[in-house]
Amino acid sequence: MIPTFVHIRNMRKAVLTCIDFFFPPFSKWISRDTFRYLATGGFTFATGIVVYYLAYNYILEQKDIRLSKLLVTAPIAALAIESIVTFLIGFFLNKYLIFTDSKLKGRIQLFRYGSIVGTNLILNYAFMKLMVEAFAFYPTIAKILTSIILAIFSYFSQRHFTFKVDK
Repeated sequence: MIPTFVHIRNMRKAVLTCIDFFFPPFSKWISRDTFRYLATGGFTFATGIVVYYLAYNYILEQKDIRLSKLLVTAPIAALAIESIVTFLIGFFLNKYLIFTDSKLKGRIQLFRYGSIVGTNLILNYAFMKLMVEAFAFYPTIAKILTSIILAIFSYFSQRHFTFKVDK
């Protein structure tokens, strides 16, 4: 059975009700919209860490991958796997839960979201290489630190570019 618009709207309402239940203690410091973004971003972040850990330790078994002449280290391969999963989760949560007032067409939002994610991937790659290879951080710790830095960048990018609302 294909979900109808009514089912999707009810699901959205249920998820937002759940998120909003935890909002009151934070209401003095941030808006409800910002809290919702942080909650869904936190969910995406946590999912990314779990996927990264599982990919690095169990799918890749901490082994590098050789693609012809190209060597892809296990931390970077795990990052690629994690990025695909979190791209999809993040876009749908942002589009259908958080930034629903944006009048931009879905394909424009997807392109813009993809460009921000692409920028984040480049920064993610650079930070991971630096932390893991130059500073010898454990890959999962490096991933957590990198994700925090990029989450701040993403918030402002998504709010003011990808899902921009004309006033």
